[in-house]
Amino acid sequence: MKVEIWSDVVCPFCYIGKRRFEKALAGFSHKDQIEVIYRSFQLNPDIQTDNNKSVEQYLSESKGISLDKATEMTQYVTDQAALEGLGFQMKNAVVANTFRSHRILQLALSQGKQQAMKERLLKAYFIEEKNIDDIGVLTNLSNEVGLTNVEETIKTETFSEEVKRDILESKQLGIQGVPFFVFNRKYGISGAQDTKVFAEAINQSFMEWQEESLQAEGDI
Repeated sequence: MKVEIWSDVVCPFCYIGKRRFEKALAGFSHKDQIEVIYRSFQLNPDIQTDNNKSVEQYLSESKGISLDKATEMTQYVTDQAALEGLGFQMKNAVVANTFRSHRILQLALSQGKQQAMKERLLKAYFIEEKNIDDIGVLTNLSNEVGLTNVEETIKTETFSEEVKRDILESKQLGIQGVPFFVFNRKYGISGAQDTKVFAEAINQSFMEWQEESLQAEGDI
């Protein structure tokens, strides 16, 4: 059964939701029959990568809120992440456009290493304070995961259409925020829900998928 997750690399709740979903999946007895695919989504496709601007400054400007309020927001997500064992370092996180990162994730999907690449990018951004739009950084991270054809992908427009296709599909599905989880193309869950919610969704959708598969076999 397929679970598709629309998310962005600089989305804190996408990382938190990933951990909660993973906990639910780890406790599922048929997890070996679940295929997880990460779909591309950009919270702000027009953002310009800026090494000299803090996340708090960016939030303050983009949302029209005070710097103190923006700091409160980053502290809140940092506290939520800590509950899932994630040590967010938001103070020096680099404001970055994520299109290149999504192309790398599409490359990783084509090579069967998307799970590892997704985790590596999220860790690089939220914990290691790396610029995930930087060609050198992306090359090094991709090499760590064991991807091939990395330089060619980064220096060309390879996998750009796949990224755009995912984003277009998110609009067609009415997805306005991420993370957004789609189970068996039937059920959708928005946000970093509690692990119990994910566990129930996995179980219910898998049971239905299993029944559909058995019916399909019987019709042959």
